[in-house]
Amino acid sequence: MTLLKDLYSKSFYENLSNTLIEIYPEFNKPEFIKDIYSAGFEAKELKERMRHTTIVIHKYMPSSYKETVELLFTLINKLSESEPDSANDRLAYSFLPDYIEVYGIDDYDTSVKAMEFITKFVSCEFAVRPFILKYKEKMIDQMIKWSKHEDPHVRRLASEGSRPRLPWAIALQFLKKDPSPIFPILENLKEDKHDFVRRSVANNINDISKDNPQIAIHIAKRWIGNSKDTDRLIKHACRTLLKQGNSDILKLYGLDDLNINVNNLTIKNKNIYINDNLSFSFEVENNKDQDQILRIEYGLYYMKSNGLQSRKVFKISERTFKPFEKAVINRKHPFKIITTRKFYTGEHKISVIINGKELLIDLFYLLKD
Repeated sequence: MTLLKDLYSKSFYENLSNTLIEIYPEFNKPEFIKDIYSAGFEAKELKERMRHTTIVIHKYMPSSYKETVELLFTLINKLSESEPDSANDRLAYSFLPDYIEVYGIDDYDTSVKAMEFITKFVSCEFAVRPFILKYKEKMIDQMIKWSKHEDPHVRRLASEGSRPRLPWAIALQFLKKDPSPIFPILENLKEDKHDFVRRSVANNINDISKDNPQIAIHIAKRWIGNSKDTDRLIKHACRTLLKQGNSDILKLYGLDDLNINVNNLTIKNKNIYINDNLSFSFEVENNKDQDQILRIEYGLYYMKSNGLQSRKVFKISERTFKPFEKAVINRKHPFKIITTRKFYTGEHKISVIINGKELLIDLFYLLKD
């Protein structure tokens, strides 16, 4: 299996150093490669290898930060001729924005110019955050300007970089407390013609909903109905509130649990082992004489290390049920070992959730091999 950290491979460093020699003949390729493969390189994970590349490359670039930035611009122009235009394919080049984050924090003007250029090649959403924390209003004002930029990648940076809770990044505590400074960014981008920009706006609002649900609800109520694209944006932005069964959001989408019957929750294997699938089924019926939208979900109460259980909600479907329509839902949930979740043996629970309301619940046991 190919690991993400192996993007930083011998061929990657070979191609990178050859390109650097083209644009900067003083670049010492043999010493650069030697320093890259210093002791402990193989044990480094993806982000560690990225930061290691940043630090090593700095050693062989000009002492002037401004000169190095100009060389990075030239490097990107050369790479753009050969590298695929794909975020995944360019992931290894995340050391470029990381360089700005590590060495440019005290040179605001040069770094802002650099991030605006680099993000068109590889996203600067992580690199911009220390600048937001240090320069606050000044950086937010710049990101508001970026939200009107002609390039969609720069516009996306304005939204994605200002997310209060961007995953795998430092949190912006002052925006978690009061997200109002970034409202102009969201307003400017809510009808952006590019889906990946609108999706970033949705993710930003979803972040806001976790700390300030009423603000997210207010935005949803104001924006819904503007266009089909904006409606899709809001639906994605409200996903956490929907999973929480927030009554205001459920009402906004006409989701209620009145006259909805759920029966016969059946767990087919109440004792399962790690790496098995949990198989279960249940019946859902619209007991109304009119159409009803049903958002069908299930909740899994995972055992935690402290012996308590924590619920995670999984969506099955959302569709219109005809009057008195009945459906049998069959589902399998994998307990395959993954890096983002550790399983603990013992009692677990599963529940059926219809339009935000938990209606049935039963238990099963996770066992060791």
